[in-house]
Amino acid sequence: MPAVMSWERLGSKIGPQHLERLAIVYVRQSTMVQVVRNTESTRLQYGLVDRAVALGWAASRVMVIDDDLGRSGAGGVDRPGFQRLVTEISLGHVGLVVGIDMSRLARSGRDWYQLIELCALTGALLADSDGVYDPGEYNDRMLLGLKGTMSQAELHLIKQRMQAGRASKARRGEMAIVLPIGYWRRPSGEVVLDPDEQVQTVIRLIFAKFLELGTIQGVMRYLVEHGIAVGKRLRSGPDKGQVVWIRPARATVTCMLNSPIYAGIYAYGRRRVDPARQRPGHPKTGLRRQDPDEWIARIEGALPAYISIEQYQANLDRLAANKPHADTPGVVRFGPALLTGLLRCGRCRRRMTVAYHVDAGKPRISYNCTGARAEYGGPVCQRMSGRCIDQAVIEAVLQTLTPAAVAVSLQAVEQVHTDRARLEQLWQQRLERARISVDHARRCYQLVEPENRLVARQLEADWEKALTDQRHLVEEHDRFQQTTPPTLTPAQREAITTAAHDLPRVWHAPTTTNADRKEIIRSVLDEITVLAQGRSELVDLTLTWAGGQTSHLTARRPLQCLEDLSYYPQLVARVVECAEAGQTTKAIVSQLRQEGLRHCRDDCDIGWRAVEQILRRAGHPIAYGRPPIRVRPDQELRDHEWWLADLAAELGVTIGTIHRWRQQGRLTGRQEPYGPHRWILQADPAKLTELRTHLDRVRGRTTRVHPRFAETTDHITQVQSA
Repeated sequence: MPAVMSWERLGSKIGPQHLERLAIVYVRQSTMVQVVRNTESTRLQYGLVDRAVALGWAASRVMVIDDDLGRSGAGGVDRPGFQRLVTEISLGHVGLVVGIDMSRLARSGRDWYQLIELCALTGALLADSDGVYDPGEYNDRMLLGLKGTMSQAELHLIKQRMQAGRASKARRGEMAIVLPIGYWRRPSGEVVLDPDEQVQTVIRLIFAKFLELGTIQGVMRYLVEHGIAVGKRLRSGPDKGQVVWIRPARATVTCMLNSPIYAGIYAYGRRRVDPARQRPGHPKTGLRRQDPDEWIARIEGALPAYISIEQYQANLDRLAANKPHADTPGVVRFGPALLTGLLRCGRCRRRMTVAYHVDAGKPRISYNCTGARAEYGGPVCQRMSGRCIDQAVIEAVLQTLTPAAVAVSLQAVEQVHTDRARLEQLWQQRLERARISVDHARRCYQLVEPENRLVARQLEADWEKALTDQRHLVEEHDRFQQTTPPTLTPAQREAITTAAHDLPRVWHAPTTTNADRKEIIRSVLDEITVLAQGRSELVDLTLTWAGGQTSHLTARRPLQCLEDLSYYPQLVARVVECAEAGQTTKAIVSQLRQEGLRHCRDDCDIGWRAVEQILRRAGHPIAYGRPPIRVRPDQELRDHEWWLADLAAELGVTIGTIHRWRQQGRLTGRQEPYGPHRWILQADPAKLTELRTHLDRVRGRTTRVHPRFAETTDHITQVQSA
């Protein structure tokens, strides 16, 4: 080691102007552990007072600043002692600042160069065990800058060595980590399950209910409905190590499901500091969650486990699937659309969304592929009614589940018994804990001296409170046993078995909620691909079952126009054939219904108006099944006037559409004054062209695209064609 320079030689730079001021001895230790254990370093720093006296300062003119004991010298740390030192130097009260080494003054370049600049401005000197430095001189200032840089680099090396040591210890599984609820660390350092059986039972119940219900909110509702509290051991305070029972919180359940410790995995480095999140004013803590392959340490089987690793991974997958993202089905909700989150467009492979609307006072469901519109401003890829698709998928699911219905019913009975046994076990543990509390309160009361009434009165009140709580708990347990019998009665077992043989009745029962139906569908189906056959009513469905197998279905969706039906040419030919055979409109309608030919709307049969419309378009005289209506002279049609039915046939729409246009003001007309008071509408060629353009725009036959988005629309069309 280099020889320490004598303090007599160091005093050559000290002048009378320095001796007139104060000499400050700055004392600092980085942590309180160093203050307690490294007493020799603290003693040496306080001994610098004698060195200042040896340099010529009177003992009364030497000030000791030790406010920063236990505080780090790194930047960004509040150091009141250092701020006091800077203040004294700025006021010109300091002639010499003494420290055992420069790292004691500051390890941050910002603090160090601020101190040097202030000392140079006020003429103060800096001194350590190597010499006395005048910041106003070039050589001394350069040497002080080098010492500050080395001090800051030393801090980086110290942190690097400490982090490497922690990482090495963590890879061996010896680094102590924060344990979640349900674990306890013995004095020897060994990690074990919480010795309280009730705490363990609640933890296992939470994991079992999430496996059954699939959502955190469902688990929360179950815990609240049954009054189940979560046991937690205090980490600090006078009652450290004692179990306290807290109400279940969503954050608590979420942390439990995400923690790998419950699967017996020792994990270290799951979160690391992201410098981008440590900007001033940034609301984040700076921690960023790492992927499992980026953890510093991951040791399977190093800790006692509540669940298996497979169940832990399944829980993570279910939590990810519950998030409302475009690439995940999302959590099950209570809406009437049963296939939400499962449908994918057969053209662009995007996930289809659901829309609810009211049509003629009735709720309607539609599944839409709006990804191209949202991303590129293009047209809707596919849009179709939801009821027909739901019905087709329901029939396929029920047909698949029927052979296994009896086995499912027996499993349901077993599930009821298992759930009931868990709750009963939890109740017995709560009753046992209540008895222990009563016995403890009784013993405390009996051990107190009878004449010490100041203590006896409080212990007596505690005993009475424990007895009251026990009585209330027993009453609640009696009510629980009354409402939830321990075993199913023979009648209940027979009802479950009977329901298994009639699965459709259970499916459509009022007690079966939409959420239950969705859970059943998602348990057997992973994905459904939807592709409409052009503009026809036929929709191809590809069902991807759990396990990877696929099946194909064809559903029939409702349409607005008869011309879009896939069998429209055959329908026209059949109607014309019947009309040429001399059948009336009424007879033709009856014949079509017998042959199973349906209207373009799924909820109605072909009527006489549709038959008349087909015959008009085919140029065939209409054979009414009723006497013709006599037309008076004043009922003759004028120029550009149409009977309502004739106008509907000309435009290819229904009579209801014409009535709606008349009510909206799109068409004008008059009503004949005599029976049957038919409507006569005004429509010149310009109006007919306007109505046809409106129909094309509504039906999607022509899409008006702004020139700005023409290139994007062409790109979408090419992708869909591919």
